[in-house]
Amino acid sequence: MLSLFSAAAAFNGPALVPAMRSPAVNMKFEGEIGVTPPLGVWDPLNLLEEPVKYPRRDYRRYVELEIKHGRIAMLACTGIFTTEAGFRWPGYLSKSLDLKFADIPGGPVDSWAAIPTLGWFQIVGFVVFLELAYGQQDPNKEPGDIGGPSWIRYENPDVKAYKLNIERN
Repeated sequence: MLSLFSAAAAFNGPALVPAMRSPAVNMKFEGEIGVTPPLGVWDPLNLLEEPVKYPRRDYRRYVELEIKHGRIAMLACTGIFTTEAGFRWPGYLSKSLDLKFADIPGGPVDSWAAIPTLGWFQIVGFVVFLELAYGQQDPNKEPGDIGGPSWIRYENPDVKAYKLNIERN
């Protein structure tokens, strides 16, 4: 038995000691919406370096994209929750394939595999249309303010800052 233990121990390397260095943390934009005290803005890759070099854009563009992609992710999660709860559109997803909305399983992976390729092209084309037609950010408005007259805007600056912090964190 001792020889078995010594043979197995021969293949163990020396224990590695973890490095105790802490990387330099670059904190910028301390008063910005979405910066949560005491963490600040953590930029280990120095993506917010000034001056901005091509093809990278400025900080405002990153804020716009963060808000837009966060909203898309929230919509996607809502879609997963509703299909997992059993809510489906009535009718056919594809009449030629005799595929109804009720036939599509819930969950992101199963539903991805069940939708025909042409259906995915239609979805991507619709998203591209929305992005080009309605998703462009007006440079005269604040990042994330892409809605029309029915868009909810908060006049109280404290409430507005609170709501934007919720959205960006």
